Amino acid sequence: MQRYKISADARWLLAARAVRSIGQGLMVVDFTLYLHALKVPAWMIGSIMGTGIVFAVAVTLLVGPLSDTYGRKRFVVGYEIMLVLAAIAAYFHSSLPVLFAASIAGGFGRGQNGAAGPFGPVEYAWLAGLVPEKHHGAVFSLNTALGAFGMCLGAAAGGLPVLLQHHYPGAEAYRPLFLVVVAGSFSSVMCLLRAKDITRVKRATPPTPEEKLEDDALRRHENGMLAKLVGINALNGLAIGLFGPLLVYWFAVRFNVGPAHVAPVIAAGFFLSALSSLFTGRIMERFGMVRTIVLMRVVGLVTLALLPLAPDFAIASALQILRSACNRGTVGARQALNVSLVRPHRHGLAVSLANVSMQVPRAVGPVIAGIMFTGGALSLPFFLAAGLQTAYLVFYQRVFSKHEAARAKLLA
Repeated sequence: MQRYKISADARWLLAARAVRSIGQGLMVVDFTLYLHALKVPAWMIGSIMGTGIVFAVAVTLLVGPLSDTYGRKRFVVGYEIMLVLAAIAAYFHSSLPVLFAASIAGGFGRGQNGAAGPFGPVEYAWLAGLVPEKHHGAVFSLNTALGAFGMCLGAAAGGLPVLLQHHYPGAEAYRPLFLVVVAGSFSSVMCLLRAKDITRVKRATPPTPEEKLEDDALRRHENGMLAKLVGINALNGLAIGLFGPLLVYWFAVRFNVGPAHVAPVIAAGFFLSALSSLFTGRIMERFGMVRTIVLMRVVGLVTLALLPLAPDFAIASALQILRSACNRGTVGARQALNVSLVRPHRHGLAVSLANVSMQVPRAVGPVIAGIMFTGGALSLPFFLAAGLQTAYLVFYQRVFSKHEAARAKLLA
C-alpha cells in the first residue's frame, strides 16, 4: 500500500464514500429512535427495516449485472439523487407512510458503512476497475475506513435532538437531521461526477473454439465459487439481521437510554472500526485475507454472545464497540475476496451476489427480532445470531482459504 499511488479517479470515489457516510452515521443512531419517539411499535420498526432490505435486494439484482455492460457511474449518481429526495421528503413530512417510503428508498437506520445502499456493489466494482487486483485488499480496507470515520462523525452528532428540543418539541427534534443527509449526498454527487467511469473492453472478433472452451471452463469454476459464497453469506446475513437493525432500539429498551447516551457508543464503534480497517489492510498482506478475517470475526463473535448478558450500560457499550471494530474492520477485505472470485468483466455480478446473499436473509432478521422484542425476549436474537455466525466462520475458512492460496500463486 505504501508503494502504490491511488489514482485521482479512485480518490474521488473514496471521497464520495466519506462524505456520504456522515448522514448514514446520524441515521444509524437517530432514525429508529425517531420512530420510537413517534410511538411506532417494535414489530413495525422491524418490518420497515426488513421491507427496506427487500427493496435493496431487488435493486441490487437489477443494477449490479447491468453495470457490467452499461457502466457504473450513472447508477451510483442516480442512487445519490434518490437519497436526496428521500431525505427531503422525511424532513417535510413526519407521517408514517412518508417515513416508511423514505426509509425504504434511503436506507435510513440500516448502517451501510458509507456504501451506496443497493448500488454499493456497483460502486465497489467501479473502484475495483480503478485499482490493480494485488492492491484491492489494501484500497478496499482504506475505503471501509473512510466510511467508518464518516459514520463516526455522524453518529457523534446523534445527540443533536437533545439540543434541538429547545426549538422543536418532542419527536420533531429529529426532523432537521435529514438535512445533514441531503448535504452529504449532494457533496457525494460532486465527487462522483469528477471520477471517470470504467470503459468496458469489447472483443473486436468472435472467440475461437479453443477460447470459448476455456471461457466456459472458467465461467463454470467462477459460478461454483459464487454459489458457495451465496450460501455462506446467507448465514452471516441472517445473523446480522437478528440484531443489527434494532440494536439502538435494544439499548433504549434494555437500559432506558436515549440518543445522548447511545450516540457516543455508536460513534466510538465506528471510530475503532476505521482504525481496525486500516490495521486489517496492513496485516492481511502478511497473514492473508481469510486468516485475518476469521481471527477478527472470532473476537466479534465472542463479544456478540456476551452482549445480551451485560449487567449494565457501560459494559454493554464496551462490548458493542469492540464487536463493531472487529466485524466492520473486515468489510474491505471481504469485498476484495469477493471480486477475486471472478474476472474483471464480472465484478458487478460477483459483488451484487455477495450483497444480495446477505441482504435477503437479513431482511427476515429484524422482523423476527421485532416480534421477540415485543414478547420480551431481548436476549434470544443475540444468541441465535452468535450460533449462525459460528457456522459462517467455519465454512468461510474451509472454502476460501484454498481459493486465496491459488490466487496468490497466480499473482506471484
